[in-house]
Amino acid sequence: MSEKIKIAIQGVKASFHEEAAYKYFGRDIETLECESFKKTCELLKQGKADYVVMAIENSIAGSILPNYNLLRDYRFHIIGEVHLNIQQHLLALPGTKLSDIKFVESHPIAIRQCDEFLSEHPDWTIKEGMDTAACAKKIVEEKLTNTAAIASEAAAKVYGLEIIEKRIETNKKNSTRFLILSNEVQEIKNANKASLSFQTSHAIGALAAVLQCFAEQNVNLSKIQSMPVVGRRNEYDFYVDVEWKKQADYDAAIRKVLKHTVNFSIMGEYLKNEKI
Repeated sequence: MSEKIKIAIQGVKASFHEEAAYKYFGRDIETLECESFKKTCELLKQGKADYVVMAIENSIAGSILPNYNLLRDYRFHIIGEVHLNIQQHLLALPGTKLSDIKFVESHPIAIRQCDEFLSEHPDWTIKEGMDTAACAKKIVEEKLTNTAAIASEAAAKVYGLEIIEKRIETNKKNSTRFLILSNEVQEIKNANKASLSFQTSHAIGALAAVLQCFAEQNVNLSKIQSMPVVGRRNEYDFYVDVEWKKQADYDAAIRKVLKHTVNFSIMGEYLKNEKI
């Protein structure tokens, strides 16, 4: 019997990271629970995990900036992506009524996703936790009769909680994009998306010249994110995601871009995951 592949996730069982891992790899995997994204990276670096599943952006809360720093520091290879439709529910111990609730706990991004619902209950104290599912688990372990968690339906099932309010996310088209990270470069057949990073000079129009290279070759820029270069004033790393239909167009664009950038890096070439 072959050993199951090990996937490091931030959070605990029934977290959205675990759901994303199942969606990408299937259910026959072992997920390694980690309290932080840095810990997931350490497990991959040490060879204790085969892959990391890492959230990188949410359609409401935006880019998860600290994770760009981890991508820069660890230099793992992006071998895939997965989009997950995020549905948030209010969970509590069975029998708990809405009027019993005094505290609501969840991950800061999940809290932001439910701003509208939470603003209807100004008397509740909102607490930030490390992970949606971990907050659900804590309610059961500590028998918190006056506390609710914002988490998934899977978390309600795994920890035996009741959903007292369904679909409390503000935007029903709420989705999160996750990256699949590997320590090894993997040749992905028919790759049609890439994540790149680079710096440009301070010359006027330097970034525009890079973007023009992609446009000229019919390569679509699907995301651009800038991050300050640590300790160097007014210098930025640019992280871009590009998509293409013809490999030759992408190859030509990269050759052109190399002439306009410094510290250019292909972080990964992989298959675009169509959104749900």
